[in-house]
Amino acid sequence: QVQLVESGGGLVQAGGSLRLSCAASGRTFSSYAMAWFRQAPGKEREFVAGISGSGASTYYADSVKGRFTISRDNAKNTVYLQMNSLKPEDTAVYYCAADRGVVVYVTPKLYDYWGQGTQVTVSS
Repeated sequence: QVQLVESGGGLVQAGGSLRLSCAASGRTFSSYAMAWFRQAPGKEREFVAGISGSGASTYYADSVKGRFTISRDNAKNTVYLQMNSLKPEDTAVYYCAADRGVVVYVTPKLYDYWGQGTQVTVSS
């Protein structure tokens, strides 16, 4: 069982930055592929970024490529999402997800564990 706790959300003006963190419980964190998803009101949950267990491979949605960076610190059981040049359309609840395996999926239903989410609001 893995428990995920996100933090770092908030209100920021367009063009600003935020860093989200996701702390995981357990002693096998490096064996999990991790990802960030987001869900805006009235919309489906969508993939934002993912990272392999070792951190060697990263993946991004086209909408955030070049602005967001996913990283992980396996010694701290934590995955991060650095968000720069934020836009109003980035406003959503951001969720951290974990899958025990080497594949980073873009489909939410393939992830085994989820955090409670953290709200990110970008004002224009």
